[in-house]
Amino acid sequence: MKYTVKIADKSYEVEIEDIYARPVIARVDGEKFEVNPENSIKPAAERSEEIRKEPAAVKPVDPSKQPASTAANSSELTAPLPGTVIEVFFKAGDQIETGQVVLIIEAMKMKNSIRSTRGGTITEVLVSAGQTVAHKQPLVRFG
Repeated sequence: MKYTVKIADKSYEVEIEDIYARPVIARVDGEKFEVNPENSIKPAAERSEEIRKEPAAVKPVDPSKQPASTAANSSELTAPLPGTVIEVFFKAGDQIETGQVVLIIEAMKMKNSIRSTRGGTITEVLVSAGQTVAHKQPLVRFG
């Protein structure tokens, strides 16, 4: 989905791959960025103190590096959106690295690659191809 964003009187066209994935992958002028939006919305009175007059510096993201989040420390990988599991690439006992595609979920006729949030050994695969999954449903467990 494409958006036009205005920062410091300059407009940018931003393309968002999957708004429900965490981190959100955004492309601006051909550069790829990872964005981790906050999960809660603060009341306007609290937010007004946090508004900056100058934009914060944004650095391009190296996709091979692990994003800093609590999901990276979790022992489970959960579904970032509801849908149908199309294909599972790992089984229990397999070694996995951060960022590898674990499985594909189809939602609204779009295939979404679900990547590992951490490295290690997969101890249990909780879903199979053809299975319908809910948002935040556990997909695999890590050891």
